[in-house]
This record gives sequence, structure tokens and C-alpha cells, in this order.
Amino acid sequence: MKVSVLGLGYVGCVSAACLASLGHEVVGVDVNQVKVDLVNDGRAPVVEERIGELVAEVVRDGALRATGDVHEAVMSSEVSLVCVGTPSEPNGSLCTTYLERVTEQIGAALAERAGQEGRHTVVFRSTMLPGTCMNLLVPILEKYVGGTAGVDFGVAVNPEFLREGTSVRDFFDPPKTVIGELDPAGGDVVAALYDGLPGAVFRVPVPTAEAIKYADNAFHGLKIGFANELGAVCQALGVDSHQVMDVFLADRKLNISPAYLRPGFAFGGSCLPKDLRSLVHAARQANVSVPILAHVLPSNSEHLQRAVELVERTGTRRVGLFGLSFKPGTDDLRESPLVELAERLFGKGYDLRIYDPNVNLSRLLGANREYIETRLPHLAQLLTESVGEVLDHAEVCLVGTGDPAVLSALPHGEGPLIVDLIRLPDAEARRAEPGYMGLAW
Repeated sequence: MKVSVLGLGYVGCVSAACLASLGHEVVGVDVNQVKVDLVNDGRAPVVEERIGELVAEVVRDGALRATGDVHEAVMSSEVSLVCVGTPSEPNGSLCTTYLERVTEQIGAALAERAGQEGRHTVVFRSTMLPGTCMNLLVPILEKYVGGTAGVDFGVAVNPEFLREGTSVRDFFDPPKTVIGELDPAGGDVVAALYDGLPGAVFRVPVPTAEAIKYADNAFHGLKIGFANELGAVCQALGVDSHQVMDVFLADRKLNISPAYLRPGFAFGGSCLPKDLRSLVHAARQANVSVPILAHVLPSNSEHLQRAVELVERTGTRRVGLFGLSFKPGTDDLRESPLVELAERLFGKGYDLRIYDPNVNLSRLLGANREYIETRLPHLAQLLTESVGEVLDHAEVCLVGTGDPAVLSALPHGEGPLIVDLIRLPDAEARRAEPGYMGLAW
């Protein structure tokens, strides 16, 4: 295809050179004439492994050239790949100035392409917050073009996953390809750009594609911060941190895996809260600052509070709670977030009824019984014997268990409001129904 790449920084330069090497006819665009001249001279404007040789090769073959003229580049291409920067503003917000400016220029050029054969597709590769494309950039394009996105011209979001230093290698061997498509035809165009490259391809709604990039980068930052904090604690305690992490990373079932990475309810139980507290305490005693680790439990508490606030917004007073143990299939109530939730609601004066198929007050023993007598001494009067008792009582039901008896009894449409704490199996269908609220979806 004929492709224009707008912005010749790291992402744009690498994308332009690599696409050209795949057989596309690419024109790079940048406001900086020095970058334009460098590319046309067969030299890369960025320092990066393999990029110098690649740029020289594709320019020599006539597959890549550069210009400072957005209009000319768009007019001579079928696809425009937007790779301009989105830096931070002084207050931390995202700067979209360059995105808006280049989008206006693309729109003005597309208005003149109206008579040309074939539909042009605008692909945003710049990192931008969910909603930026649909709420800011698409209206700009439609205003300048005088047409409808997804009909008169294509629009897609195609975030990059290129690491500086290995970006050429990452381009040709990507961890994944994400295509946020406004319409299938636009998505097809983006998929064709990378035809033949390995890795899974995910075609998703535009805002999902925008969010995926942030999920990735936030998690990468969290991982680095976590490893560094843990390393500092290990050093203070005389432990080899790399030996610890070697074993940690070898566990692909629980640690480096999808385990625990699905939005749901707060965590609890007899291990995680206790062990986090002791680790943070040990760090403080060793005078090691661990802001990430120290804020995991407060973050968990904030997530639990979201459930309380969802109930408060309903304006109702009769509440049902399905589930009480910290994990389905057990009767362990120690530091259960559902017990904490019940305690907060009861303390606020809500008329509460609870059903958990695994929790029977007469059978609770030892630490389990002691914990519940301390935290929720009124449990006996709140527990019910059946799902039906809770449904008959409640104006709003919080679902914290996937027990089949509970799931099969939950009404659709009519009946009590549903606050879903676990993402029910039929959550997607329920989201279209009035009276359903998901905690984090």
C-alpha cells in the first residue's frame, strides 16, 4: 500500500522504515526539516539498533522518502499513520496539541481527495487516552472532510509496543497487534499493513485499543517499581534479591500469568493482607521507603468502598449480600472483603440479609469464629438459609459469589437492583438491562 507516516520520531521513523521493508511505498512527514533531509539522505534521525542500516536500504530502494508537506503526503497515499508525540502538560494531563494540528491537516487534504478512487484510512498510532479519538479527533476529521468517519473515510487506532533500543526487532516480532476499528473495512486496512508478521491480532473497539496501551505501560511501571522496592527490602534484610526474583519469575502458574489480573472485587483472606502488612512493617523498621507496597492495602480498601458507594447511590435501604467467605468454595472468613463490606453497610444502618452456602454460624470454629465474633457480632441475625430469603428482602443485591444456586436465581430486568462484584457469567447481557451495576466494568 501507499502509506504516509506523520511524525518521524522513534515510533514514526521505525514504523516508516519497517513498513517500507515489508514492501509498502512509504512517505514520512515531519515539521523538522533536518529529520526530512536525513531520511532523504538515507540516514535515520534517531539512534536505534538496526535502524540506520534499514533506513539506508529502503531509501536506496525507493521505498521510503520524506517531506515536510502533510497535504502532498496524504494526497499521494491510501493510509495515513499518525505517530506524533503526546507529551505531558505541566499538570500531568495529556497534550493533544500536535494530534489536533496534524488531524486538521489530514482532514483538509482528505477534503480535496473526495474525487479520487478508493477510501483513505487514518490510523492513529500515537498514545492517547480512551475517548480521544472518538470525542476529539474524529469530529475534527468530519468537520474538515465534510463526511462521516467509517463511511467516507476510515479511522482506526493502532497502538505500538516498541521498546526503545529493540524497536526494530519488536516491530518484526511483536508481542501482539492491536487494531481499534471504527468499521471492519478500516480494520482490514490496518491488518493488511502487518500481513505476515507473527503474534496474535486483536481487533477491538477504538476506546479499548487506546486503553490497552495504558494498561501495558502502567503495568510495566508497576513491575519495575515493585521489583526495585522488593530489592531494596531484600538488601536491607540481607537477602539476595535476584535469587528471590529468579524463583518468583519461574512461577508461570500464579506469578507471571493471567492469575489475579481480572478486574473483580477486593482481595482478602488469611495471607495477602497479613503478609503485605508484615513486609511493609519490616521495610519501615529497616528505614526503606516502599510507597508502592505501602499503598497496595489502601488501594484495596478504596476498591471495596466503591461497592459501598454503588449501594448508596441507589437510595435504597434493604440490602442483600450473596457471599461472605473470602474465596468461593470455602468458609474462611478471615479478612474477607465481603465481611468488611457487610460491616460497613451494617454500620451505616442498612437493613442487611446475607446468604453464603458455605457459611453456617453453628459450624464455624477456631480463628474463623473468633474473627467473625469480633468483626461482625450480629452475623447470626443477618445470615439467611436460602437465596430466596435474600431476594424477597432486598431492594438491591450485591453478588460476591458464583455459586450456581445464586446465579440461577438472580432475576433479569425486574426485581432488586444488582451490584455485580465478580463479573457474572452473563454480565455482558445484563449490562444492557436497567438495574444492573458492575463494580469495575
